Amino acid sequence: MNQPLAYVHPQAKIARNVVIEPFTTIHANVEIGKGSWIGSNVTIMEGARIGENCRIFPGAVISAIPQDLKYNDEDTTVIIGNNVTIRECVTINRGTSDRMKTVIGDDCLIMAYSHIAHDCIVGNNCIFSNNTTLAGHVNIGSNVVLAGMVAVHQFASVGSHAFVTGGSLVRKDVPPYVKAAREPLSYVGINSVGLRRRGFTTEKIREVQEIYRILYQKNYNNTQAVEIIEAEMEATPERDEILQFIKESHRGIMKGYFKSN
Repeated sequence: MNQPLAYVHPQAKIARNVVIEPFTTIHANVEIGKGSWIGSNVTIMEGARIGENCRIFPGAVISAIPQDLKYNDEDTTVIIGNNVTIRECVTINRGTSDRMKTVIGDDCLIMAYSHIAHDCIVGNNCIFSNNTTLAGHVNIGSNVVLAGMVAVHQFASVGSHAFVTGGSLVRKDVPPYVKAAREPLSYVGINSVGLRRRGFTTEKIREVQEIYRILYQKNYNNTQAVEIIEAEMEATPERDEILQFIKESHRGIMKGYFKSN
């Protein structure tokens, strides 16, 4: 707070042990929690709510107004959780009147040059690799990995524990626990490596695999597959999460991958 080469608006609420490097600008109506580090040449604009022990690297712009022509100077926010790392030149826009906020959960890593647009909701423990781009109103579950240069269409959703390979265009919703790849983006299996790393048992992984065999490999349409899964598989948190995601999907879920002849 005593950094003479940084500008901090007198109305900003900054915890006493926050480190602010030179040439950073922090506007009014900003809150930053204890233990956070703000690198040089960062711009944090009105409406930012940044948690504890966050690290924001040079060139990042947090809580700029939405790149949305419908935005009309509403008093909106960006809410960033605890232990979030935001690398160089990341941009995160605040919300519009739709949701009034953009949200990043705890323990996320947002790598360099990524963009998170207005009204996005991102869960906990997510990793976005370099140049990942979320359009407006996107929902990302917890423990999601988006590899480099992934672009997510507006209003699309990606379920928890999903993995999307680099360079993918996400036009349809990606269900929980899966790997998504190819063009157009398709189901190519479950994210078994990620699930094992997060402590899922072999039995639980097999349960998820069986759900997606019914959905993607048995030649049922989505309605038929959901009915069979509900009738034949025991109710578990994972089963119910997958079914709820499918039922609530507005854009429709991605297709399975079929090799052309």
